[in-house]
Amino acid sequence: QVHLVESGGGLVQAGGSLRLSCVASGLTFSNYTMGWFRLAPGKEREFVAAINWSGRSSAYADSLQGRFTISRDGAENTVTLQMLSLKPEDTAVYYCAVNKAPDTRTLITDIPSNYWGQGTQVTVSS
Repeated sequence: QVHLVESGGGLVQAGGSLRLSCVASGLTFSNYTMGWFRLAPGKEREFVAAINWSGRSSAYADSLQGRFTISRDGAENTVTLQMLSLKPEDTAVYYCAVNKAPDTRTLITDIPSNYWGQGTQVTVSS
């Protein structure tokens, strides 16, 4: 059974940074594409970033303007989201997602096929 546990969320001032981590278990990590989505109050779920199973291909939401970086560590079964220059509009619950497809597009578009973590709250104060 696939199990994802996120950590690293918290309260930070605008302009600050946070590093989110997601530890995956119950799967062969190298066979899964990993990613992050977020859900803010009153808004729809939004794709943030994804990295394919080899780590050679990644994708980001255009709105991030290069502030976030996704990476993966096969030795630790972990995917990390480094977030810099945080803005109040980044406030949301951030969810880790995994998909057995080798490409990031499937994780981004075929939502029902993803496995999800429980989420971690990120709050950015102005």
